[in-house]
Amino acid sequence: MSAILNRRSALGLTGAVGAAFTMFSSHEAAAKIGRADVEPRGSDGILERLPTLDFESYDEFSTSTRVWINTDLNRAAERRAVKILRANGLNPREEVSFETAIDLLSNDPIIDLRNHTWQRLQMHMWRELRREFYDNYDMYMSEMEAADNNGPGVLEINPGIEPEYTKHEIHMQPGGYTGDEFAGHLYHYGTNNFYNGQNYQDERHVALATAVPTPSDGKIKRILDMGCSCGQQVVALKKRFPDAEVWGLDIGAPMVRYAHMRAVDMGVDVNFRHALAEESGFPDGYFDIVTSYLLHHEIPEEATYGVINEAQRILRPGGVYFPVDVYTNPGRRQANGTGMQRIRDWMTHRWNHERWWYEYQKADFFGEMKRAGMNVIEGGPKAEVSSQINMNGGFANIVGVKPA
Repeated sequence: MSAILNRRSALGLTGAVGAAFTMFSSHEAAAKIGRADVEPRGSDGILERLPTLDFESYDEFSTSTRVWINTDLNRAAERRAVKILRANGLNPREEVSFETAIDLLSNDPIIDLRNHTWQRLQMHMWRELRREFYDNYDMYMSEMEAADNNGPGVLEINPGIEPEYTKHEIHMQPGGYTGDEFAGHLYHYGTNNFYNGQNYQDERHVALATAVPTPSDGKIKRILDMGCSCGQQVVALKKRFPDAEVWGLDIGAPMVRYAHMRAVDMGVDVNFRHALAEESGFPDGYFDIVTSYLLHHEIPEEATYGVINEAQRILRPGGVYFPVDVYTNPGRRQANGTGMQRIRDWMTHRWNHERWWYEYQKADFFGEMKRAGMNVIEGGPKAEVSSQINMNGGFANIVGVKPA
């Protein structure tokens, strides 16, 4: 089927368009995309610049302020937490109960300043981004519609499949990943801020793609990135494995629409599917490599186990599963009990809307991989490669291999 989606019904927000997957692909001239492409101020490398100097200046201010919060202000809060814990006879390096940390640290003015400045800045950033895209709705939506039906690569949308748990506003992002038509746009520019301005050229995703381990037989025909969001890792994987068929999958239809549009604009032949990671719809044994990045802490514990079992099903014998997330590093779990970390966990769960943060911490991730039938290798890629992607809690040190 080939058709340009109606902007109001594209995401299943006003009713289902069909029960089966709708596949968008076309051999129309690339020039058509060029005429619809929105780049009022061009690009810096692969990053399309924000449309006005005022907005770009605001983004620079927001990002630099976040850097200050995450460095100088955070260190001041850490020092304050250490002082308070010691004054109460506690060793700051030893585990502190959640209740004790909240009781002692949650009302300190320096710690509160760090936490609330961080939260308010993020809320303001979302507001300004959303204002830009909705004030220029027709321009941005027309650009995305023009890309829906063009390649290289294909886009598959499956309207109305989102379960309730996928509709939560993670990271305080308005509408979450499924409920706002510009979720992909918001996520891309918002996470540029999260990365403290260090991922404008997808540097973190390129490092991750470099770290992905390969099957021992060296055969790599198909790769899947689960929870691909706006597709940065998918593009990076295709560039590392140019002869492979590469797919990105996400439950956010706006996410994969934006990811596809961006890949089309870059001329990268990758494919995107709107689906649940635990119900991917791919055949048994289809992929040689399945990856994910920061997916599991954003879904319920039960869904995490479903994703692991789905990865095992769609991997071929000898295939590799490479999930990267906050607690795929066992040492990271063990270090999670110190006082200031307890406060950050509370902030992350309560105020950054990471609804399943605590479920993920207690999930038996390694055990479930083994129960699914994988051979689990703890240690992952070489440390010098893995260390490049230890950003915002993403750790690469576990690999699952489906027995041959």
